[in-house]
Amino acid sequence: MKKPPILLIDDDDSLRRVMEFSLTEAGYRIQTASSGEEGLQLFGKASYGAVITDITMPGMSGMEVLAAIHQQDPAMPVIVITAYGTIESAVDAMKQGAFDYITKPVSRDELRLTLDKALRMRRLEKENVELRAEVTDRYRFEHIVGGSGKLRDILDMAGRVAASEASVLITGESGTGKELLAKGIHYNSLRSTGPFVAVNCAAIPEQLIESELFGHVKGAFTGAIRDREGRFELADGGTLFLDEIGDLRFDLQAKILRALQERQVDRVGGGRPIGVDVRVIASTNRDIDRAVKEGAFREDLFYRLNVIHLHLPPLRERKEDVPLLAGFFVKKFNPGSATGIEPAALTALAAYGWPGNIRELENVVERASVLKRGAMITRADLPDKLTKETSGVEDIILNLPEEGISLEDLEKKLIVKALEKHNGNQTHAAEYLGITRPTLIYRMEKYGLR
Repeated sequence: MKKPPILLIDDDDSLRRVMEFSLTEAGYRIQTASSGEEGLQLFGKASYGAVITDITMPGMSGMEVLAAIHQQDPAMPVIVITAYGTIESAVDAMKQGAFDYITKPVSRDELRLTLDKALRMRRLEKENVELRAEVTDRYRFEHIVGGSGKLRDILDMAGRVAASEASVLITGESGTGKELLAKGIHYNSLRSTGPFVAVNCAAIPEQLIESELFGHVKGAFTGAIRDREGRFELADGGTLFLDEIGDLRFDLQAKILRALQERQVDRVGGGRPIGVDVRVIASTNRDIDRAVKEGAFREDLFYRLNVIHLHLPPLRERKEDVPLLAGFFVKKFNPGSATGIEPAALTALAAYGWPGNIRELENVVERASVLKRGAMITRADLPDKLTKETSGVEDIILNLPEEGISLEDLEKKLIVKALEKHNGNQTHAAEYLGITRPTLIYRMEKYGLR
């Protein structure tokens, strides 16, 4: 890898030539200056990987050079050179933002190692900035795939919400893209340079969830061998995404409410509150309003989280997005190829109910991309559940009573019958109804079925 040029500033001609020779021998391209004023002129005319400057020089001192360089480029690593008797000045320079200091007489190996370390840090910082810019661009709202009116309305509201500090509650079935929307809000907010920390409240064992959220101190419980930061602390300065918050234990809901109100957390086993600055975005696939009414979810926490409510509709309610999403996933799983989807296969995708929503569609397209026999994904490459004819449905819809019928009562009865048919086995009943098990459980809770 070609090394970037280095600017070397020192009024000692002899030392400057020795350092220039040593670094040139190590493969560096060196530009030298005999004064701070000359060094700043050179710095303004070219791009450098790092700057090495003596502290004590006539005219402009190394400290003044450091300040002037960082005014132009705050991330530029500046290494200062000092005599043993002026180490205090070097420490002051470090406080002012110098990368490191080297004492005279200058060791060739120390000079090279320090410079290598500075350039490595500079490269990592640049890569980090580029990566963050790439991530931020990826989660711009206009890059979220979908053209339906419902989705566009949600993204428009999310774009307006992003600029605020308001808490957001995202509801919707599993697989509708709640975390993707949360990331979009974060990366389009003033907190975009801070961390985005996600925690699935339903996936962490009950005995560990408190420690995961709030951290713990050494000895707080068996296995706590050291102090550990919780997710609230890790998200400090950024966004904390509490996924499936409807599954959170009731006693922990009070602690989250306190953390939001007081902007501080207590580690498990700790006696000292720790201040945190986080924006919380929560999500759930449950009927949270009903949970509040039934006393299963704290009303005060609900209102604290539900400042802005965004509801993501299931994919079956925005079928016009299916072709767009399918095309997006085809490109994702077949990069650089001309793979497409035949019309018959696209028709089957559009006709399916997608109980698993976008996540299920992605899985189907990935499977078809692996199993396809040619350049195009055909109907034969799709799972049987998308292509087989549904039996028995016509008999139900053709026998509608004249006085009308309740859709909810009909759905409830179908769920009961499916469970009876499969002896209460929720997995088999869900497969029979063409929905996922979590969706079945959600609807059983909705209708009060046990």
